[in-house]
Amino acid sequence: MKLAVIISTKNAETNWNALRLANLALKKGDEVSIFLLGEGVEYSKFSTDKFNIMQQVDDFLQSDKGKIIACGTCMDIRHQQNSKSCPIGGMEDLYSLIVTSDKVLTF
Repeated sequence: MKLAVIISTKNAETNWNALRLANLALKKGDEVSIFLLGEGVEYSKFSTDKFNIMQQVDDFLQSDKGKIIACGTCMDIRHQQNSKSCPIGGMEDLYSLIVTSDKVLTF
């Protein structure tokens, strides 16, 4: 299955759970794409010991079936730079994920 996960919040627990689900889907053999939108592009700033988002991201990025894309406009608004855990993309990428995925989940 091809799964698209859209993260649009900076809530640590919500993002941690979204990433745990994404990692589980990868382990089950699915292809997973995560699109960061709005304040979701700030997700890495809210990683804590309790909700270790960055550990989940590191695990996710180890798979060749997982990719992360972030809204470039949303990153510009927040003065964020391109990075491995938050690579710049755009609305065209989001549209492509939606129309080519079997399931789309939003958090």
